[in-house]
Amino acid sequence: MLTNVVRGFKDFLLRGNVVELAVAVVIGAAFTAVVTAFTTSFLQPLIGLVGGGGKNGGEWVVDGQHFTWGRFLNALITFVLTAAVIYFVVVLPLKIVMERRKRGEEAGPVAPTQLELLAEIRDLLRAQQGLEPHEVEDVGRHAHTGEFQRPV
Repeated sequence: MLTNVVRGFKDFLLRGNVVELAVAVVIGAAFTAVVTAFTTSFLQPLIGLVGGGGKNGGEWVVDGQHFTWGRFLNALITFVLTAAVIYFVVVLPLKIVMERRKRGEEAGPVAPTQLELLAEIRDLLRAQQGLEPHEVEDVGRHAHTGEFQRPV
């Protein structure tokens, strides 16, 4: 029973979507760190200078309460930069590809034929029974095209 759980977990992890999602999360975190470093290192000091400079640049103090509008503006700029890059690097190119597929200019992924699906099912059933995968045979195939002939 434990081997089935481990095998199922391994199959889940090695599925393409999970791996792609993990890569996207890592790249997204790294990109966010770069944008945050840029805004903290360059934009925050500029905001502080515009807001009066010195220790309290980008900050209002009213009755001892500190309103750090510079930090808020910095976070807002970080968000806008991150959203713009995601839009122009991911969303827009994907939208263009999808429109091309709709118009027929670019072929989408090819779905397997019924014959390929049936052969895969057969091989999976044989593997579950502990038998060797079925070897490709030329029985029933047309001599020139290689397609299976349908019985009359």
